[in-house]
Amino acid sequence: MYCQKCGDQNPDGSTRCFSCGVELASSVAQVADARTSGLAVAALILGIMALFTCGITALPAIVCGIIALVKISGSRGLLKGTGMAVAGIVLSAMLAMVVPPVLAILMPALSKVKHVAQRVVCGANLQGLSTAMIVYSDSYDGKLPTANQWCDLLMQEADVSEQSFQCPGAPQGACTYAININLMRLEDTTNPQMVAIFESRPGWNQVGGRELLTTEYHRGEGCNVAFADGSVMFIRAEDLDTLQWTADR
Repeated sequence: MYCQKCGDQNPDGSTRCFSCGVELASSVAQVADARTSGLAVAALILGIMALFTCGITALPAIVCGIIALVKISGSRGLLKGTGMAVAGIVLSAMLAMVVPPVLAILMPALSKVKHVAQRVVCGANLQGLSTAMIVYSDSYDGKLPTANQWCDLLMQEADVSEQSFQCPGAPQGACTYAININLMRLEDTTNPQMVAIFESRPGWNQVGGRELLTTEYHRGEGCNVAFADGSVMFIRAEDLDTLQWTADR
């Protein structure tokens, strides 16, 4: 039992301090007067929160718990909460050991999901541009937008947003799609499987052929292509040579 005056430790059950002779408060009274350490409470709360934050709060919980134990140990019975501090430290330490391996397993899967989502959004963009081309053509007696203004005209006449011209897997910037130049030269498309719009290197109002086509937005696995019949497909890199760029091939 600590002496509240001189701080010396006395045997349990002592009524007076052997060093200074001051009457000692009972252990029961000391416990009753002790207050709970705020750091111990914080350690426990942060440790529980670590369960729902993938271990983000684990390190702060461990730090708070250790500091709380030190302060409680040196408080001479005026602080309590050892159990909460220990619980926060143990819980956080366990999560700190378990979370990294779990994340290492999940990250490739999450990356794959993100990649697939970007591919789907890119395909939806091309589907929207293909539909906008049809709407524009119907409004202008079957004529397609002017080659060097097709992006601008689709925005003005077919209510296409700027985001629709951007593949989410590409760096932010200009349009990442181009129109097949051979399509622009035809008055009547006779081959529904002819390439109409395809993924390309960044550039506004781009018109060209296979020299502009790129697979870099989808890790080289392939690219989305819209065809003259309005359909859109993701074409694998190994199948790109089968694309038909002219009315007869």
